[in-house]
Amino acid sequence: MILRDPTPADQAGWLTLWQGFLDFYQTPLPPATTAATWARLLDPASPLTLRLAVEGDAVLGFAIHRAHPSTWVPGDDGYLEDLFVAPTARGQGIARALIADLTAIARAKGWHRLTWHTDADNLMARALYDQLATADPILRYRLNP
Repeated sequence: MILRDPTPADQAGWLTLWQGFLDFYQTPLPPATTAATWARLLDPASPLTLRLAVEGDAVLGFAIHRAHPSTWVPGDDGYLEDLFVAPTARGQGIARALIADLTAIARAKGWHRLTWHTDADNLMARALYDQLATADPILRYRLNP
C-alpha cells in the first residue's frame, strides 16, 4: 500500500469510497456537489487536499484535509475533514497510516495542531482515535505534531 496525492485516473476509485462514506453517515449529496468536491481536490489552488491509500489500482482509503489560520495559535492548524477506508480493507492499519501521513504533512508545514471530529457513536473510529489523540469535550480530536 502506498499513500499519495490523487490523479485524475483515481476518480472512479474515490467516487466508490466517497459514496460509501456518504452512505455510512446517511448523507446524500447532489451529484453536482460530489463533482465540485472532486474538482477542488484536484485543483492545486484549492485549500482542500486529498491523500489516498492505494494498492495496485485499488483505492482503499482517503483523507481529505486542509490547513487553516487559527485564532488560538500564531500560524496554521490542520483539519482532517473526512477519513474513510473501504469496508473490505478495514483492520489493516490504513486509517492509522493516513493519520500518520497527515501528521508528517503537519510537521513539514509547521501546523500547530491537527484536529478532527467524529460522531460520538462511531465506536470503531474512536477506538483508533483514542490511541492517537486526546478527545476534548466536543469530541474534536487534537494531535500536536
